[in-house]
Amino acid sequence: MVKHEFGIIDCFEENKWYSEYEPKKYNCISVNDDLIEALIENYIEELMKIKTYFQVTTQSGHGLDYCGVTIIAPNSLKQFYDIIKKANNYYHSQELKLLIIKISDAMRENKYLIHYGI
Repeated sequence: MVKHEFGIIDCFEENKWYSEYEPKKYNCISVNDDLIEALIENYIEELMKIKTYFQVTTQSGHGLDYCGVTIIAPNSLKQFYDIIKKANNYYHSQELKLLIIKISDAMRENKYLIHYGI
């Protein structure tokens, strides 16, 4: 089963390339690819409004890098949280509930979230 991983970067380093796959380092949780595909399909316009970075803060983007590494800054987490919360109201997924908790923790701690795509 293909999964996406989401974790919290405890000590974010500006201009560092977050290109290595290190889910244990960031205490990642897994979300099934089917849920991420549905999320992208149904909430693409909202996702694309979220300012993100692809691997490093010098590569700005919007939404999730489906096959790569996405970094979500603290000031973008509320938008991402709202989308995941709305999606979970429809899908009722334990994995999305865990993602909501992970995003909430990052927001509370004012930390960056990392996403590893497939």
